[in-house]
Amino acid sequence: MYESKISDAKWIAYDIPGNVGWIAFLVGLILCFVKRPEIMEHQWIFGLLLLDLLCGAVMLVGIGELISERIQKLDRILPKKRLYRGFGALAFGGFAGMVVSLAALAIALAKGLTGAGYPGVLAFGGALCFLFGGLLFREYKRV
Repeated sequence: MYESKISDAKWIAYDIPGNVGWIAFLVGLILCFVKRPEIMEHQWIFGLLLLDLLCGAVMLVGIGELISERIQKLDRILPKKRLYRGFGALAFGGFAGMVVSLAALAIALAKGLTGAGYPGVLAFGGALCFLFGGLLFREYKRV
């Protein structure tokens, strides 16, 4: 089992930007596929955005796990599997999403394609999710 003795104030300070991160990532990803900006016509960027779909799926697994934990009142004491499926998935999905999105952003900027803001939002959201999900993950200690 793993337990966090984090204060409520610190939890909120990490939780809010982390939530902004995964929401921004998923909204940016949805907008890419719905609005289909010019960047979507570039083969490599399209491939990277498909990888971002996997990163978003990992984030959703983490969110689903965290919601399940909250429903079961397991907020601060978690088995190892639940900790990794929740905060671990959020941190990993955020990191991978940030890296993939930065690559897409770099290609879009180098080619001068319109719609480069989308991978920028994805990279920013992934970074927030990675940073703050990771900080919450690190607060858990083995008991």
